Amino acid sequence: MKKHRLAAAVALVGLVLAGCDSQTSVELETPAQKASYGIGLNMGKSLAQEGMDDLDSKAVAQGIEDAIGKKEQRLKDEELIEAFAFLQKRAEERMAAMNEESAKAGKKFLEDNAKREGVVTTESGLQYEVLTKAEGAQPKANDVVTVHYEGKLTDGSVFDSSIERGSPIDLPVSGVIPGWVEGLQLMHVGEKYKLYIPSELAYGEQSPTPAIPANSVLVFELELLSIKDAGASAEQ
Repeated sequence: MKKHRLAAAVALVGLVLAGCDSQTSVELETPAQKASYGIGLNMGKSLAQEGMDDLDSKAVAQGIEDAIGKKEQRLKDEELIEAFAFLQKRAEERMAAMNEESAKAGKKFLEDNAKREGVVTTESGLQYEVLTKAEGAQPKANDVVTVHYEGKLTDGSVFDSSIERGSPIDLPVSGVIPGWVEGLQLMHVGEKYKLYIPSELAYGEQSPTPAIPANSVLVFELELLSIKDAGASAEQ
């Protein structure tokens, strides 16, 4: 995280906290008040995710109050730069440790899972098991398919589900994460697979959402409903 990003985030959180001694004194009636709370809430979550969960809210509010009141700042710029650098370094160290822990846990999970009956491990490291067998056509990389799915982390928490939304989705086989690209081409229309996708075949160290930590193994229940490509459909 860049120093200017941290400074901006702290300032935004401060906008909500300035002039407030406790949660009970905050009014959330007008659109501006609600938006202010939303800004603070989102930035607070972001800061906590990046290891900044011990920031002093009263000190943040004091900084905003001094700036708005055009008072002399209580710390020199050099001290602030040093403090930001410390927090940035600490956050990076924490994130690196969390990423390493996640990678180790994912590797252990896949090693154990590979020993279970019915689980197949491909050359790439993708693991799958067939939940429902069928004899339909198999999609190719340039096809568009209709699928139902539910994605979970290895602890069972759901991060995305077309099943919960009650609506299957259409997607290009070659336009998804590598684990899906490979897995879909193994399937026949009408089949349901369970995919266990190593992080390197998913998002790796780049977390697309706080719901999916970096280096996560992803577990999908995936049902191939149909192939939409006209040429492929004609072959069925």
